[in-house]
Amino acid sequence: MITTRLTKYFEIDHPIISAPMAFAAGGRLAAAVTNAGGLGLIGGAYGNDNWLEDEFTAAGNAEVGCGFITWNLSRALQQSPELLERVLARKPKALLLSFGDPEPYVKKIQGAGAALICQVQTLKDAQRAIELGTEVIVAQGSEAGGHGESRATMTIVPEVADYIAQHAPNTLLCAAGGIADGRGLAAALMLGADGVLVGSRLWACEEAAVHPSMWDAALRSTGDETIRSSVMDIARKLEWPDRYTARVLRNAFTDLWHGDLDGLIANAEEQAALWKTAWQSGDMTTANTFVGEAVGLIKDIQPATKVIEDMVSQAEQEMRKQVAGIS
Repeated sequence: MITTRLTKYFEIDHPIISAPMAFAAGGRLAAAVTNAGGLGLIGGAYGNDNWLEDEFTAAGNAEVGCGFITWNLSRALQQSPELLERVLARKPKALLLSFGDPEPYVKKIQGAGAALICQVQTLKDAQRAIELGTEVIVAQGSEAGGHGESRATMTIVPEVADYIAQHAPNTLLCAAGGIADGRGLAAALMLGADGVLVGSRLWACEEAAVHPSMWDAALRSTGDETIRSSVMDIARKLEWPDRYTARVLRNAFTDLWHGDLDGLIANAEEQAALWKTAWQSGDMTTANTFVGEAVGLIKDIQPATKVIEDMVSQAEQEMRKQVAGIS
């Protein structure tokens, strides 16, 4: 086992947290990650409270957490004012907020006894989250699947680590973006992180709620075939802030519209219907597979337990090799 401040804080065996991936990270995946010795998070995504109730029930007695898209949480609460209270009533071990200012929710989350995790994409946002008293920072690099910004994991993680060491030494740090095997875990620890938040590799797990066509597309792809774009959000009619784009696998739909966003906006109604139908049917020439650059490291679909065991074992071996090389 690899013991870090993160494993001690959450009383888990491995310094691995699963990303709360929208729709894919349900209760089954979150519970599998927790039962494998990590910390599983349910993807609260766009705030469907009935879905969340079902997924917490599916997680059973496993100690899991939940994650929300921060800018959308206020909108979700307008439609379902009790949403956050209902989630917190489930006694999540942690609640992750990303893509927006967490301030409106900090006291309520921490007051309910959940650890607050803030995922950030810039040093400025990390400073803001630390100022608000978050227990865990996730520094997310652009390599990550789904939404993010432009900083690379290799630079943002040590920069945030240095800031934490100087200004908030009790704050924990996780790395995210492009981490799909033990080499990534070992590298993150060397960069100053206390653990990792893993998305794409755990997305490719038997317990994830993913259409088989998306897995098939991912297994045929390399990191070269991903793209950061706003096409998918326009197609889904989601009003994401301009600063965030999403990394997905390129396909005919992104090839057609990535360079013509105005044209896509002009045809939004028609294209939204096509995209939604394709998503439901598993047509990956139109709908997009949300996965990061680490897709090129994913060779199979495994149970979450196997993925985590292999990741930790490889990380231990890599760190031993480096120590042996130095000595």
